[in-house]
Parts: sequence; structure tokens; C-alpha cells
Amino acid sequence: MANTFKTITRDVAPNAAGTPEVLYTVQSSTRVIILGLTLANVHTAQVTASVTLVSTVTQTSQTQNTTAHLIKDAAIPVGSTLAVLDGKIVANAGDVIKVDCSVADKVSVIMSYMEIDS
Repeated sequence: MANTFKTITRDVAPNAAGTPEVLYTVQSSTRVIILGLTLANVHTAQVTASVTLVSTVTQTSQTQNTTAHLIKDAAIPVGSTLAVLDGKIVANAGDVIKVDCSVADKVSVIMSYMEIDS
């Protein structure tokens, strides 16, 4: 099993306000530990942003996962950055991280994670 630290970035997201953009999809045969996720307002006015984890994985003896918000409609003032996570998030193969913003192409995104190959 190999553990690899990685970063994914978007200079601006999403393509259309109200339509969450896929930031990352966990590949088959891997899991990831999301270590950090930061949103920066690159607009000339305040924006609101949301980040979701879309998961349909069913853990042993548990109910199937559904879409959950890591943060929803959080206000980000002009020129400010928002650290979305207080802790780490585990994402399984097939899980998807999506980002949305109240204004198209006005939030910059950085996500750091550790990829674990099975």
C-alpha cells in the first residue's frame, strides 16, 4: 500500500453559479484523507460558497452514504480565505468533492490530501 501526498487546485470555480463543479473524484482502488481545503474569494464583492462530499458507499452493516455538506453558503468577504476543514475527512473510491459559489468563477480552491492505494 502506497501513501502519496497530493494537492489539487482550481484558479477559479465553479463554471456556473448554482451548479457545483467537481473538484476531485476518488479513483477506484484508492481512498483519500483530505487534509485541508481552502477557498479564496477572488471577486470584488462578498461571495458565498459551498463544498459537498457526494458518496454512495455503504459501509459494513451501515446505511448507504448520501451527499453531505462540508460547508454550506459560507460568506467569504472580499480578499479573504476560508479554511473549510477543522479536521480530516476520509473519502472512499467513487466519492466526489464538489465546490459551488454564488458567483461563477469567483472562488479559488486548494485541496491537500493523502492518497492511499489499496
